[in-house]
Amino acid sequence: MTLMTLLLLIILFMVFFIYFLQLNPAEMAIVLYPDHVLHASPAVVVVVCVLIGLSIGYLLHLYGAASYLLRGWRRNRSEKRDRQLNALYREGLARFRSGDKTRARRLLRKALGMDGSRVEILIALSSVQLAEGEGDDSLASLQRARKLEPKDLTVVFALAETCEELGKYQEAESCYRDLLEMDKDNYCALLGLRDLYLESQQWAEALAVQKRIVKKTTGDELHKEEQLLRGLRYQLAREMEQEERLEEALSTYQKLVREFPDFVPAQVSLGDVQNRLGQLEKAAATWQAAYRHCGHGVFLKRLEKQAMAQEDPDTLLDFYRKAVAERPDDLVLQFFHGKFCLRVEMIDEALEQFYGLEKLGVDFPRLHLLLAECHVRRQRVDEAVSEYQKALGGEDRFRFGYVCNRCGAATSSWMGRCVGCGCWGCLDLSELPAIVKPPATEARAIHHGERNEP
Repeated sequence: MTLMTLLLLIILFMVFFIYFLQLNPAEMAIVLYPDHVLHASPAVVVVVCVLIGLSIGYLLHLYGAASYLLRGWRRNRSEKRDRQLNALYREGLARFRSGDKTRARRLLRKALGMDGSRVEILIALSSVQLAEGEGDDSLASLQRARKLEPKDLTVVFALAETCEELGKYQEAESCYRDLLEMDKDNYCALLGLRDLYLESQQWAEALAVQKRIVKKTTGDELHKEEQLLRGLRYQLAREMEQEERLEEALSTYQKLVREFPDFVPAQVSLGDVQNRLGQLEKAAATWQAAYRHCGHGVFLKRLEKQAMAQEDPDTLLDFYRKAVAERPDDLVLQFFHGKFCLRVEMIDEALEQFYGLEKLGVDFPRLHLLLAECHVRRQRVDEAVSEYQKALGGEDRFRFGYVCNRCGAATSSWMGRCVGCGCWGCLDLSELPAIVKPPATEARAIHHGERNEP
């Protein structure tokens, strides 16, 4: 509003006042309070009321303007403090990631001194304290953060992982359960709780959680989680077996075998439980059928152990002969057949199997050792010596391998850099410790005159 406009308004107001005063020359009585009456012209009363209204409006305007300025000042101050806090927080994280834990701790503590209610700063400080081995302080920082934000999933996750890393499994379990109460379908919480139960070998609890995980898993991860579910069912059956709950274990193994006929551990353990329950024929039938289906050598070892314990080699020999006739290309079957024949002193049949393997190009030390044993029992010294030499690898027995003295990775030839840990110059001869550090001989007293003896 310009000065001329203001003067014009004042002139108009004065004209209006004079005009209104001439029209109302009489005075009016205004009672302010008992025994006090004020006499004034109506024009004066109107002007006074207008002035009072304008004054009140002006004061309200001044109050609003002052409030706005005060809010702006506070907002600017808060934004400036937030910028300082964020800068300290980011720099503290950067120092921590670069390995400067001392500087990181100092910056984060300074940030907390400015605002102790920032949970992200408390979480970062907890990570620094945990990295420096201050487990109790780390937990204290996270517990303080949780008091500030009890429903913050990030805080509870960090507390659960920290408790788990410090070996406080009960506290970690409680945190994961709290997470599931806040979010019953939280996938990460289910995984964390499942892994915790796996670590402590609580198979029943892990199985219950894994069932929930499988229901929520899709895509490529589903097959992996289903395999773990199968393994947990097997471990639970193993626990039943160890607790002598053999009938329950038997039922569980049978269900696993029906659902997963390729699952070798369930097939092996099913036969073991049947054996312990005295169902010897069923156990043998289980292992024989499992070998025909899976072709795994562990079933043949179980059958051999059972045959020797029962002193009944004929049943197993009959199985071998029929199976070899049915599966002439099964080299594992031929090898176990020959080994068992040697064990029961059926040397000619054992040699027949071993020679058949040799003709097919099979060559490994154990085969030559068994052939040498056959020749020894036939008192064929030259043939036995020849097979022993083959088992030792000929000239290869004079060649040393190399091993990394840092990670233990072995290799047949020397390299400048270990393929296991990436260390340069760490490969030594595998037999070097035995050469340069032989076992200490027993110290004994040297008697007088012993040094002079020839």
